[in-house]
Amino acid sequence: MGEALTLAAIEAARDKIGDKVVATPTHHWKGPLLNARLGGETEVLLKLELFQRTGTFKARGALFNVLSLSETELAMGITAVSAGNHAIAAAFAANIAGAGAKVVMMQGANPFRIAQCEAHGAEIIFADDVHQAFEMVDRIKEEEGRIFIHPFEGERTALGTATLGLEFACQVPELDALIIPIGGGGLCAGVSSAFKLVQPDCKVYGVEPKGANSMLRSFETGSPQTIDKVRTIADSLGAPYALPYSFKLCRDNVDDIVLVSDEELRRAMGLLFLEMKVAVEPAGAAATAALLGPLRERILGKRVGVIVCGANTDIATFQAQALFQ
Repeated sequence: MGEALTLAAIEAARDKIGDKVVATPTHHWKGPLLNARLGGETEVLLKLELFQRTGTFKARGALFNVLSLSETELAMGITAVSAGNHAIAAAFAANIAGAGAKVVMMQGANPFRIAQCEAHGAEIIFADDVHQAFEMVDRIKEEEGRIFIHPFEGERTALGTATLGLEFACQVPELDALIIPIGGGGLCAGVSSAFKLVQPDCKVYGVEPKGANSMLRSFETGSPQTIDKVRTIADSLGAPYALPYSFKLCRDNVDDIVLVSDEELRRAMGLLFLEMKVAVEPAGAAATAALLGPLRERILGKRVGVIVCGANTDIATFQAQALFQ
């Protein structure tokens, strides 16, 4: 399944992507609305990765993947499959490296994400659902010889996301707990690995939507599992299955996984907007939803890191999804 990540390898990945990504800020979240829901004893430190280039953490893994390709591979171009965020990041990375990009997105994908992907020069084709999308990208690889940039699996992807974990661990020392959103597990695999290397005593919690819980099922059975259908508004966390490499890194470095409902996601979106003044997509609110919901008692009075992983949405969609209560 692959080896564990090392601190030296993560630092080398950080050096490789360099200033092509930004070191996103952290924020010590204090306010009456948060206190009313959580209590004032818990210290909450946000990692605002929504301010990353392309609007999500995905830029890190996609860029490290693409910058690791040979000149021959770059000449073939790349392909990717995504609900939107990874497609944007893959197009961004290909554009920086001078490679062509052909990406598969789902019918009904957010128009803002489609426009962002096109702005980075990608050709887009559409699939009816996520299972068909992976079949289509397999055909593109076979017929066109393009290099597949996986949205969440593989060592290069994990090393890219681990740069976020290393960055956050250095920005906010001595965390008691860290909450990481999980879709396919690429973000969690890298970030949890970095944190356990730099802050080994920090408890790491993953969070999935109830309607896309492939990683929790994998933890319970001891092997990567598949779900039949994604049933959540958090489409960015809607991976159809877990895969061996990211599963192993998550299993080795994550202390527990919790689930949140769509309503909890929507309320967390509203709270982040009202008090933090940020408009995030449902996936970007997942760690906050876990903080306020299933993890509330476990992290009470602790120093907790929360990753706000992305904000690729438009005004109309945000207004329809967020709950301001």
